[in-house]
Amino acid sequence: MPDMNAPSDSSAGGDHVVPVAGSLALRHGLMWVVTALAVAALALSITLWQRLGRMQEQLARQSQDAGQQSLEAKAWARQAQDMVKDSASRLNLMESRLGEVALQRGQLEELIQSLSRSRDENLVVDIESALRMALQQAQLTGSTEPLMAALRTAQQRLQRAAQPRLMPVSRAVEKDLERLRSLQTPDLPGLLQRLDEGVAQIDALVLASQPVALAPLQGASEPALDRPRWWNQGLQQTLDALRDLVRITKIQSPEAMLLSPEQSFFLRENLKLKLLNARLGLLAHQYEAVRADLHQVIAAVRRYADPQSRKTQTLIQLLEQAQQQLQKGESPRLDASLAALATAAAGR
Repeated sequence: MPDMNAPSDSSAGGDHVVPVAGSLALRHGLMWVVTALAVAALALSITLWQRLGRMQEQLARQSQDAGQQSLEAKAWARQAQDMVKDSASRLNLMESRLGEVALQRGQLEELIQSLSRSRDENLVVDIESALRMALQQAQLTGSTEPLMAALRTAQQRLQRAAQPRLMPVSRAVEKDLERLRSLQTPDLPGLLQRLDEGVAQIDALVLASQPVALAPLQGASEPALDRPRWWNQGLQQTLDALRDLVRITKIQSPEAMLLSPEQSFFLRENLKLKLLNARLGLLAHQYEAVRADLHQVIAAVRRYADPQSRKTQTLIQLLEQAQQQLQKGESPRLDASLAALATAAAGR
């Protein structure tokens, strides 16, 4: 093998050895470069292949996840559709039930209103019956306490009811209560006693048609000393006969003088009946009828009785006092309450 470091002759072919060695080195370097490039390319390819594999795996996983998510989304969509259908059916059911509830509520409100009207009507009827019964008790007993108690009870029941349509009835009850509190009742025992005294005085009443006895003539009752006894007796009998035939009466009412004894009897009886009727009216608290009877009796006494008689004046004074006492009295009435109850019962 020739020595690469020995000097070679240029004539011995030195020009051909130098190019061969440089070519080999160049080829050897190129081979290393190509090899390095191939290795690098292989490494790069391997790297790219690995990355591509990883990307494929990632894409596969993502595709698998996307498919699973799609399946889940489809399941959720199907479930949502089912829920929508279920909600729609429930909504329809709720709407139908709501319609039924509204219908039942309307029926219930109508029933409540009907029961309320029925309760109000029953309340009005009960209050009216209680007031009328209390009015009868007040007329029988002459006391306003039954009426006051009935009105207070009615007022409490109306306040508990609290119905606007019954407010006029409540105001009318309050008005009657105020009027009864200020009502003056007459003295019934005193009036009854006066009427009884009046009935007792009718029989002793002196009528204008009754004859007035003549006063005895002066000296006629005593026999004269200078006259015979038979003369005095005859004169006395004659004077008695004349006194029976002649009547001296002061006439103020001409028709009073036309009463016969029988008519006088019936006049007295009629006056008694009038006073007894007034007594019954007083017990029944019919004060207007009692006033009318007393007025008629007083007018009849003034017309047919002797005005100069003390008994006539006493009787007239007694009846006028009874009449004055009646002026202070007033029959208890419930006009406002009964009218308001009638209006409420009529539904106005």
